[in-house]
Amino acid sequence: MLHTVLIWLVVAAFFAAGVINAIGAPAGKSNFVRWGYPSWWCYLTGGMEILTAVLVALPAGRAAGLILGAVIVAAAVLTVVRRREFSHLAPLGVFVALLALAEISS
Repeated sequence: MLHTVLIWLVVAAFFAAGVINAIGAPAGKSNFVRWGYPSWWCYLTGGMEILTAVLVALPAGRAAGLILGAVIVAAAVLTVVRRREFSHLAPLGVFVALLALAEISS
């Protein structure tokens, strides 16, 4: 039961983040540009986050989805640490915890 709840929390978190990034709101775009990425990078990131949510939701794709999610979060952590924007680490910590707990509980 706990494993199922954790999996669906991962799905919801990545889907929500993906939709927010894929919308391409000006604040999000400006963050990506400020971090050195092209302005369209938010769409790519959003798409990968939505793909992560879909893969994690499907038992056959769960392992690949968890790996993709971990890669996305690792890249985000490296980006914000490199740019010294530590305020972004708290939400990323939630993603790290969800991914770790989902993997441990399986």
